[in-house]
Amino acid sequence: MLAPNVDLTGKTVLVTGAAGFIGANLVTELLRTVPGIHVVGLDNLNDYYDVSIKEYRLSEIERLAASRPGEKWSFVRGNLADRALLDSLFAQHGFAVVVNLAAQAGVRYSITNPDVYIESNIIGFYNILECCRAHPVAHLVYASSSSVYGSNKKIPYSTEDQVDNPVSLYAATKKSNELMAHAYSKLYNIPSTGLRFFTVYGPAGRPDMAYFGFTNKLRRGETIEIFNYGNCQRDFTYVDDIVEGVRRVMTTAPEKQQGEDGLPLPPYRVYNIGNSSPENLLDFVDTLQRELLRAGVLPPDYDFEAHKRLVPMQQGDVPVTYADTTALERDLGFKPSTPLATGLRKFAEWYKEFYGV
Repeated sequence: MLAPNVDLTGKTVLVTGAAGFIGANLVTELLRTVPGIHVVGLDNLNDYYDVSIKEYRLSEIERLAASRPGEKWSFVRGNLADRALLDSLFAQHGFAVVVNLAAQAGVRYSITNPDVYIESNIIGFYNILECCRAHPVAHLVYASSSSVYGSNKKIPYSTEDQVDNPVSLYAATKKSNELMAHAYSKLYNIPSTGLRFFTVYGPAGRPDMAYFGFTNKLRRGETIEIFNYGNCQRDFTYVDDIVEGVRRVMTTAPEKQQGEDGLPLPPYRVYNIGNSSPENLLDFVDTLQRELLRAGVLPPDYDFEAHKRLVPMQQGDVPVTYADTTALERDLGFKPSTPLATGLRKFAEWYKEFYGV
């Protein structure tokens, strides 16, 4: 196991995408567990999905921060593509660690709205790298995605695998982030770690994700479509497991080393963070149904069979996601393990309360 080499106590860290699903949960965890930390959150609060959920997450952070006078929370509404804003934030705060979670998400949306992916995921990430070069940080941690594995046939997916076959622009931008980070790590000795997240779910999640979208449709009495005739498998990973992985990675930066040629070896790593237990979509839907009934989100006599339809694979999708987390376990002593039923139960309970079902 690697020894932690970055102490966050009393430090200032930047979390981009702080109103997002993973970002908000990470901010909450840092404020709750790191003495004297100052978390600066950046988010543009775009309307890709219901902004009220982002506002709810921020209000939860504000409430926690108010109860912890020893820690500090600052929120900035802004865009990664705004280079002047980023430069001023880096110059003002001298961040010890940067966690870049801001990105335009969604595989299917990238097919119809490519411009926003280039602006946020390519230009925005380039701006982050440039700011880390101009204002050196102890560690840059950034979100990649399991989508980089594209049409790979070998499973489980290992970070040692070739990832040269993206099947969506979203996936291509995430692979580009890894390449750009590697180049900056090599050229400017910036310690960086990329995290390939696998199908994150949980309370206050993204409404465009299957479990959330299915719940909304079922409540409205609409039919849910299950792609690839239910033969898809997804490595569903509970958000608390993702956050624990990110937190451990933040404090364990790749070491700076000199190569035999006297030039820096790139202080660069990539990890998978997934549950390593892919679920068939039909089984997943059955579990979701049980938890929605249990929480009272849907009535006991709900006719699920009348509201399900099996349909072909959708463009940009892949049949299986399955994480090999060997490196994460070896280096950080951590393996995501929350059972699907446990995570979906927490989601269903949150959903009932948030929407006043």
